[in-house]
Amino acid sequence: MFSKACQYGVKSVIYIWGQSLKGNKVGAKEVAQYVDVPEPFTAKILQDLVRKKIIGSQKGPNGGFYVDGKHEKFTLKDLVVAIDGDSLFSGCSLGLKECSETNPCPLHHEIKKVRTEIVEMLTKKTLRELALEVDNGQTVLARFDV
Repeated sequence: MFSKACQYGVKSVIYIWGQSLKGNKVGAKEVAQYVDVPEPFTAKILQDLVRKKIIGSQKGPNGGFYVDGKHEKFTLKDLVVAIDGDSLFSGCSLGLKECSETNPCPLHHEIKKVRTEIVEMLTKKTLRELALEVDNGQTVLARFDV
């Protein structure tokens, strides 16, 4: 459903939230190791998210990526739109130029229901809440070999 960049971005931001809740800032190298993605790709995603104000960054010896109170309102939908754009939520699923309530494509009404459910799922919890679930052991962010 999401691009690889978006998947990595979601895992990265939830990890950054978890570290920020403990008072830590993290570097791109640490995030890349945790999400198991090449560091340059991770750094590019994170810098883009800083520009879009989904996360913050600070330079210097005590610097790194972080989130704080001004980032608390962001949801998965905000993150998905920041990385992949809003095409998941809009436009014709068949690529027709003219598709609307009055001129629907064959999938229009079904896709509309699915999109409504997706938006609800992606806005139900903030990224902070998802990080707390990982921190509390309710969910996992990384796959562990047994």
